[in-house]
Amino acid sequence: MPDNIPNAKDPGPVDAGADAEASPTHAPELLAQVAALPALPGVYRYFDANDQLLYVGKAKNLKKRVSNYFQRQHGGTRIGHMVGKIARLQTTVVRSEAEALLLENNLIKTQNPRYNILFRDDKSYPYLKLSRQAYPRMVYYRGGVDKRHDYFGPYPSAWAVKETIQLMQKVFRLRTCEDSVFSNRSRPCLLYQIKRCTAPCVGHISPDDYATDVGNAQAFLRGETQQLIQSLESQMLAHAEALAFEQAALVRNQITALSRVLHQQSIESVDERDVDILAVKVQGGRACVNLAMVRGGRHLGDRAYFPSHVDDALTWGEVAEPAALGSVEENVLAAFVAQHYIEAAPPGVIVSSHAVSKALGQTLSEHVGLKLHWVHQPRAQRKIWLEMAQRNAEIALARLLAEEGSQQSRTRALVDALDLAPDDLANLRVECFDISHTAGEATQASCVVFHHHKMQSSEYRRYNIEGIVGGDDYAAMRQVLTRRYSRFGLTESAVETAPAAATTVPADTKGKMPDIVLVDGGKGQISVAKAVFESLGLDVALLVGVEKGEGRKVGLEELVFADGRPKATLSHDSAALMLVAQIRDEAHRFAITGMRAARAKVRTGGSKLEDIPGVGPRRRAALLQRFGGVRGVASASIQDLTSVAGVSTDLATAIYNALR
Repeated sequence: MPDNIPNAKDPGPVDAGADAEASPTHAPELLAQVAALPALPGVYRYFDANDQLLYVGKAKNLKKRVSNYFQRQHGGTRIGHMVGKIARLQTTVVRSEAEALLLENNLIKTQNPRYNILFRDDKSYPYLKLSRQAYPRMVYYRGGVDKRHDYFGPYPSAWAVKETIQLMQKVFRLRTCEDSVFSNRSRPCLLYQIKRCTAPCVGHISPDDYATDVGNAQAFLRGETQQLIQSLESQMLAHAEALAFEQAALVRNQITALSRVLHQQSIESVDERDVDILAVKVQGGRACVNLAMVRGGRHLGDRAYFPSHVDDALTWGEVAEPAALGSVEENVLAAFVAQHYIEAAPPGVIVSSHAVSKALGQTLSEHVGLKLHWVHQPRAQRKIWLEMAQRNAEIALARLLAEEGSQQSRTRALVDALDLAPDDLANLRVECFDISHTAGEATQASCVVFHHHKMQSSEYRRYNIEGIVGGDDYAAMRQVLTRRYSRFGLTESAVETAPAAATTVPADTKGKMPDIVLVDGGKGQISVAKAVFESLGLDVALLVGVEKGEGRKVGLEELVFADGRPKATLSHDSAALMLVAQIRDEAHRFAITGMRAARAKVRTGGSKLEDIPGVGPRRRAALLQRFGGVRGVASASIQDLTSVAGVSTDLATAIYNALR
């Protein structure tokens, strides 16, 4: 079991002599550092010879835990491969295991070590917020919570929040409008007409009555449904005895609507406590953790999480005693629990499909300051919830495997169509370029990246094309290819031809030449690309042009090669053509988006002030606020400009001349 999972027992004490005998491949300095570790709680980090982080783990006793890696022969296991790569060690001593857990998972999330199970860090769960005002507003909210308002949740999805808001509107008729709208209404809106709001904006309900509705809504959101219905029944009888039959009818309608909602909620429970249900499914080298949320006895929905690096963890052998080893599912669950609940506040009860170690439970309870109850073999309603979560985990994982299988088949089809032989199909890297402009204005080039069977949006790049005749797509393509691949070339002569225009996104940090370079265009564009590659000493066989087919219809595209190979025409239902079209269309979309943004920026003059030396963000904001926009600044005199704080006569003159 990985060391970020606290249910592994600590191995027995070891000595430095055993370390040296079992680890002849490690440097004596490293083994001496291991032998000198203190017997204190802390976090350790392993690095390879390239200073890449391999693994992050925690330990109650650093000396015992870390020494155990080096005293045993791990053979050809995954842990053996990892231990063989260790070239450097870092440790951090903390005061307790809870602090070690917190630090460990912070490092895992920020540094993405190779041999740890990693889950996507999702800190932003949606909430339902009730503002604390004379007439509280009910609103969807995502972000950090505070004590100024009332928050209910978290919810697993935005849909669950919006569904709850609609429910609140039907039963309790609370307002959802913006405060600016609420303060300026002169007559009720449509929501009042369809009985979804009591129109507090125009005084159709008193503050006391509205506060009563708010209190009832809060009780419902807390799961106090039975008490709420009893309270409403008492109110209805009191109104009837007082001969206030209209008010009694309104309360009766609330009871009816609430009862209908509870009846429709087939997975309602009388248990009013908040519960999280965790189900783990492992299949086909992938894992899924399904998190279902129950708040106040109401099932709010679920969310599936798919960890990365689980392929290494599936066969990961722990260096502790064999009796401490856990199943793959337990390893994945423990990693999820540790990483998820470090920042997401857990409920009082957590039901799981597999057991969670006492050490992990106690450490988390200590960290959050709440006694957590872990249920492994639930009964009654909780058992039903767990079965639902398990089924949803199976469905989500099956869908993921099907999608990945489809993506891999498309990549394989593209490799076969282009007669490539990559060492690793998943690492096949494709870069695609496209040029976009409006009649020569705001010319931009895009570069999108495909590898690991999917588009990698974090590696996309945009290039501002300057120093060319407007509308010259060939010159634009020559410039972007030169700027992109000059660092891979054998000569630097072509670099001088590219202007020093900045890209809109930081330069690429990937030091790998792509396996395929797609160019959106036919013979003309591919000829330009070929000339650039030849000037840089690069392999022109990498270049593939995507030429529009007859009538420029989708599905009739042809592939044009720079190395003299004849055109390739793929069938309209070819998986390879579908992948090429997807990558080409994504490059087109990315280029158009950037071009339109750049064009709008120029036309509105938003960047003119920023380009003036001496005008920073604060002075720009002050100028825009003082004159109402760029046009107002442009029409202002030098004397008017100097009236703005921080604008000297020289700067005002520069601004005046620049905007003329």
